[in-house]
Amino acid sequence: MGLGAETRGRIAKRAAQEITKGMVVNLGIGIPTLVGDYLKPELGVMLHTENGILGMGPSPDPGTEDGHLSNAGGYPVTLNEGASYFDSATAFGIIRKGYLDLTILGALEVSEYGDIANWIVPGKRVPGMGGAIDLAQKAKKVIILMNHTNKDGASKIVEHCTLPLTVQKGANMIITEMAVFQINVDGLELIEIMSPYTLEEIEQATDADFKVSTMLSINS
Repeated sequence: MGLGAETRGRIAKRAAQEITKGMVVNLGIGIPTLVGDYLKPELGVMLHTENGILGMGPSPDPGTEDGHLSNAGGYPVTLNEGASYFDSATAFGIIRKGYLDLTILGALEVSEYGDIANWIVPGKRVPGMGGAIDLAQKAKKVIILMNHTNKDGASKIVEHCTLPLTVQKGANMIITEMAVFQINVDGLELIEIMSPYTLEEIEQATDADFKVSTMLSINS
């Protein structure tokens, strides 16, 4: 089952807390596109997109969209002061040279050691893998935003990914509607519970092993 708008917004808002002043950040398709709506202008964050913008602002108000201005997913965006346009080759040059401080992506599965599968379900048509492989390999930090479980109720946080991988050991953090996990060299660490969920519910919904942080907090 998909998440409601309020829950998706809550996940995006939590992810925005990981962004600090002056960062260059790429937002993937899906829940990650909402993160820009929760960034304070005074942070001076430059949002990057693969189709050639650096300096995206929040989503436009309804009726004010510019049909020529969109992110890589085709959704309308605004621009912040100092934004620039360029071609996709330059956009990918920024990624591949390691200039991104952070990328925030969606995923189909994430393993307990940070393997990411997010570009294809075998047997289903897709337009292509896009920039996911480059982003997951080259960004200095990778955060995954996603439903905790899939439409059948199965955990998307797994011991080993069963879907084709985007990257091995690429993710540093996972944020779902239930929890926030940090991914360390020795595996998953639960650092935050998203209220009203409980530790027991998270354990039941998560196929991968994880340890509980001694600094565990509750996001209310």
